[in-house]
Amino acid sequence: MADSSLFPYRMRLPLVRVMMLAALLWTAGCATPSTAPSPSEPHSVVLISIDGLPANALQRGDTPHLDALAADGVRAAWMNPSYPVLTFPNHFTLVTGLRPDRHGIIHNSMRDESVGGFRVADKAAGADARWWQGEPIWNTAEKAGLRTAIWAWPGSAAPIDGRRPTRWVPYSPEISAADRADQVAGWMTEPVATRPRLAALYFERVDNVSHDRGPDAPETLAAIREVDAAVGRIVQALEAHGLRDTTDVVVVSDHGMAPVRPDQYIALEDMATIEQAEAVSTGQVIGFNPRAGHKADTERRLLGRHDHYTCWRKQDLPARWHYGTHPRVPAIVCQFDEGWNGLPAAQLRRAPEEKLNRGSHGYDNALPSMRAVFIAAGPSFRRGTTLPAFDNVDVYPLLAELLGLAPARNDGNAATFTPVLTPRAAPAH
Repeated sequence: MADSSLFPYRMRLPLVRVMMLAALLWTAGCATPSTAPSPSEPHSVVLISIDGLPANALQRGDTPHLDALAADGVRAAWMNPSYPVLTFPNHFTLVTGLRPDRHGIIHNSMRDESVGGFRVADKAAGADARWWQGEPIWNTAEKAGLRTAIWAWPGSAAPIDGRRPTRWVPYSPEISAADRADQVAGWMTEPVATRPRLAALYFERVDNVSHDRGPDAPETLAAIREVDAAVGRIVQALEAHGLRDTTDVVVVSDHGMAPVRPDQYIALEDMATIEQAEAVSTGQVIGFNPRAGHKADTERRLLGRHDHYTCWRKQDLPARWHYGTHPRVPAIVCQFDEGWNGLPAAQLRRAPEEKLNRGSHGYDNALPSMRAVFIAAGPSFRRGTTLPAFDNVDVYPLLAELLGLAPARNDGNAATFTPVLTPRAAPAH
């Protein structure tokens, strides 16, 4: 036993109290280990996107895992997508907090005189860093020394600002939702020495089937159930490894979906002739650049209200869209009404009615059909709370806050989430 003379008078304990304290410490050491996370477990974030999942798809019986996640955390009444309501612009907005007019991905199809043409199916264009003009959350994290792992999120294939995620998987439609989920779950349950602090995962299945069959088709509901089950696999893996208490799971979609009838298509050449203007983009947001010598007649033909669409000069677009200043935005932008699309005449002639899209997005972002999903659960979020609608630019500053990072310049507002965050503060980096 140690000599009590070695301790100051106020720190000495009677012998009986010392023995009682020793007994308590011994008992605690022999008790069943707690299920609480080890203090050495780092805080992590998993970001999941379900392309094309409308806000009203939840709580209808097809999303039991997403509904359970929302009940355990936070859901938004809905999330407002940025304009234009298209996949690549909104996915890059979600991870940069910048609107498309600022981060440069102004459409799924676009042209830049110094870079060339961009199409979402063009892997070489997607891997060209010159297109991507914002700082994604994985770059913010990597700059701070945090490992990231990204499964095919739009933009992750490009070395933006000379950086890449620690791990990144290129888009591969052949890989099932379950296999993608298992790979991300594997990353997030690795030993601390290799585990990413941020993982992001992209599912396109719901969007694809919704386009082909329509947003309310039985096949679309089956796709929603498939992806919901994949999200459940990730959550269950975290639970099995005791990591739910140190991992925030954030689930978003980029936009909703509206039904389209096969007879609601307009040929681009009926809007402006090939001689008058070049159609830079197709679909629901059509961009035209007048050809040399045809500016005046192109404007006379296009500008203003038409049956099923409206056209503006880029500088005259509605201010609420925050769109039209980026040099990649074509000179004239035409927005189709909900449920209508524009395609080249040759494409319409080739495609039988049953091959035309039965569902589309890309419409006015104020429409209820375009509303997106936001769900978050984990140690940073209060349980069973609902947020009023907010803009998707707010997601990036939230992710930075969850990881304890100083965000890059963005258009979002981190205070959106103040009412639903717990006092837990992530360590600063």
